[in-house]
Amino acid sequence: MNKHPYLRAYLGGIAVPTMFMLIVLTFFIIARFVYNVPVVIERLLVFPMAVVPNLWGVWNMLYVRLGSRNRLPLGIHGVALVFLLAPVGLTLAKTLDIWIVTPTLIITVLPVGVIVYYLAWKHIIGFFNQLLGVG
Repeated sequence: MNKHPYLRAYLGGIAVPTMFMLIVLTFFIIARFVYNVPVVIERLLVFPMAVVPNLWGVWNMLYVRLGSRNRLPLGIHGVALVFLLAPVGLTLAKTLDIWIVTPTLIITVLPVGVIVYYLAWKHIIGFFNQLLGVG
C-alpha cells in the first residue's frame, strides 16, 4: 500500500482534532443558544476549527516524511506541535481581543496540553497511522 502515503498521513492526522472539534462545537452551541451564555462563538472557534485539524494533518505528513531513521517517537513529535500552537493561539487571541485566553492561562494549561497531545499522538494518531499503513 505505497500509493499516496502523504495523503493517508494527512487523513490520519486530521481525524482526531476533527472529531474533537465537533464535540466542542456542540457544547458551545448548547451553551450559547440553550443556556444563553454570552460567548462569541464565531471569534472563539475560528482558529481551532480552521487551523488545528489541518496543522495536525500536515504535522503527521512531516512525521512520515522524516522517515524511520531520522525522526522522534510519535508522541514527542506530537508534543512539539503544542509549542507551535500555543504562541500562535495566544497571539491570535490578543489580536481578536478574546479576553478568556491570557498568558497565565496558557502557562497553567500548557502541562495538561503536553500530556494530552503526547497521549493522543502516541496512541490515537499512532493507531490511525498503523491502520493506514504510513507509520
